[in-house]
Amino acid sequence: MKKNKNTVIGMLALSLALPLVMATSHAAGVPSSKVTFQTSDLILIPETTGTSDWETVLSGIIKTPNNKDMFISGSLEAGLFTQTEVSSRGNHRDTSTATVSIQVRALLDGEIVPPGIVTYAARTQTLSAELEGAIAGCLTIVTNADGSISIVLDEDCVTPEVIDLILATLSAQSFDFVAVDVPVGVHTVSLQARITTSGSAQNGSFSALGFVGKGTLLVSSVRLVK
Repeated sequence: MKKNKNTVIGMLALSLALPLVMATSHAAGVPSSKVTFQTSDLILIPETTGTSDWETVLSGIIKTPNNKDMFISGSLEAGLFTQTEVSSRGNHRDTSTATVSIQVRALLDGEIVPPGIVTYAARTQTLSAELEGAIAGCLTIVTNADGSISIVLDEDCVTPEVIDLILATLSAQSFDFVAVDVPVGVHTVSLQARITTSGSAQNGSFSALGFVGKGTLLVSSVRLVK
């Protein structure tokens, strides 16, 4: 294989959820490249709840000999977990909602590459129910004055009925980012991700988690037709 413009540079991720950068001792020593890539077979962002900051999951260096455009392709495993539980009695409606999303962006020398922030995976799970409640053990047989029999329900004894819904998914997503008129020099390309979760519950409960699994970053230096 020729060690010129067709050189392909790659690195395997060595640690969990840490920035992965192709190291070089001198920028001038980086060979000019048409393509660079990086891949990881480990969990890049572990299960997260709440709103996380942007985290660099993959990063690489490419040197362009003249003004070029760049295709930046980021592929990631996106995992979502949502759980909603409702608890109802007396035919009162109870609702629980869980929301999770995984957003990704590409950076070229620290600047956001068009089209900007992209949603790789998102889910809003809502569960509602109107239930009478569990009445076992709350019924009493009463003999009336006329000798007839009635069944009496002790409402204070009734316990709520519960419905629980859990969804867990894992899928691979990919998106292409495009940087135009990239100047000559050594450039750092990074793929960043963040996880956002939220939810609400009345009498029940909710939980939402997201994580980023294996990933690949592919950067191609090209000349687009204007």
